[in-house]
Amino acid sequence: MIALLIVTFFVGFIIFVVLMYKRKQLLYLKEQQLKEAEYQNQLLQKELEKQKSIEQERERISHDMHDDLGAGISALKLQAEFLKQKAEDGDLQNDIDELLKTSEEMNLSMREMLWSLNSGNDTLGSFIDYAVQYADNFLKKTKIKLWSESVDIISDTPISTELRRNMFLCLKESLNNAYKHSRANTLKLSFSQAKNVFSMKISDDGTGIPEAHSEGNGLRNMKRRMQEQNGECQILKNGPGTQILFRVTI
Repeated sequence: MIALLIVTFFVGFIIFVVLMYKRKQLLYLKEQQLKEAEYQNQLLQKELEKQKSIEQERERISHDMHDDLGAGISALKLQAEFLKQKAEDGDLQNDIDELLKTSEEMNLSMREMLWSLNSGNDTLGSFIDYAVQYADNFLKKTKIKLWSESVDIISDTPISTELRRNMFLCLKESLNNAYKHSRANTLKLSFSQAKNVFSMKISDDGTGIPEAHSEGNGLRNMKRRMQEQNGECQILKNGPGTQILFRVTI
């Protein structure tokens, strides 16, 4: 009986030691997990603070450009218009017209940069609104009529500044090509969203892209921009004219 009690005691003691060891292991693992979670939280907090600092700097640059550069361009334009009224020489008036044209182009470029810098525009709805507005202003002085449509767009879907900028430059290149080469009468901008996939299609009823120029610099640049964003750029062959499709995961 004494031997049995001693064996039982030792077995119980061993079980107790094993349980305490496992309990300490669990406590240690939980402590390590808490430390790792706290470390990850600190990293996330630092990243958020970094992003906030970047956004604040972008806003500051945007405001400075608007206040200083914008005011300077406006003053230059007013002065040129004043000089044109006083000028009598035809060649001088033509030079002043070129100056006015350059100042207007600078003003448009500045607006594009301000739009790119403003973090408040980092949504799908903001991009589409600006894209349609830009296309309308661009084609206003041409014979090309603009149509636009949006399908299943969730306007407040966030997109990165880099993606927004590259998509806009692809749109700009496509519109410029349509104006220069397509001989189109109408151009249609189509935007659609399927869950986290965003598509932008630019279609015209022009002459289409000749086979010899199907891989020009403009198209290569657009494909490169989309590849950098893990997206794609395709020339569709299912109708007359030119159809360019841009698709990206957001």
